[in-house]
Amino acid sequence: MTAEVLFVTGTNTDVGKTVATAAIAAAALAAGRRVAVLKPGQTGVAPGEPGDAAEVVRLAGPLTTRELARYPEPLAPDTAARRCGLPAVGPEQVAEAVAELAAAHDLVLVEGAGGLLVRYDEQGRTLADMARASADLGLNPEVLVVAAAALGTLNIATLTAEALRARGLAPLGVLVGSWPREPGLAERCNLADLPVAAGAPLLGVLPEGAGREAAGFAGIARAALAPRLGGDWDADAFTAAHQVPPPALP
Repeated sequence: MTAEVLFVTGTNTDVGKTVATAAIAAAALAAGRRVAVLKPGQTGVAPGEPGDAAEVVRLAGPLTTRELARYPEPLAPDTAARRCGLPAVGPEQVAEAVAELAAAHDLVLVEGAGGLLVRYDEQGRTLADMARASADLGLNPEVLVVAAAALGTLNIATLTAEALRARGLAPLGVLVGSWPREPGLAERCNLADLPVAAGAPLLGVLPEGAGREAAGFAGIARAALAPRLGGDWDADAFTAAHQVPPPALP
């Protein structure tokens, strides 16, 4: 059986990619699948400090992790690599690591840095190029877009989806990385508008603060992810429950 390969990108930084990756991993582990998480370039973390891969393990439980490069400053990978004099990470290197992990696992999750088109090297190659290189090896990668819930997310989700399609990588779906406890008008409207903007289904809504505690995280993941990602969340029911009534006519 061929392993599933899922690249997790975001519309921006700090939208919840790591918690989303952990949630998908937790759901897969609960289903008895062998899971690996690959972080091509970890920035903003000193040697010996726990990075995003370690955070996934803390939340989801024991699984295989691999980090290809680490840069201490919290910058785009290309900039961070140049500033500290360390080698950049290229698409071919990532694709080879994905292929190696796919040979021994059922699911390989690749978490990017920042948004889709953040530069990883001086040639300007991005997570999208890494997914394309993986496709060239016959790995059939899919790309999940993690988005914010608030006002302004529709434009970035649209741009991200268009960039993917321009590179022959249709988005698998959109996942809201942090749903507020008290959603406002924009957040509630975005539940219906995000899938339209991205041209891809809404595949989950992670509650705000989902990654604070590991206890109970697997249950949170199952309740927040659509069946396509291993959970039992219902997009239609959730959207209907947060439906916004039309404005009163003057």
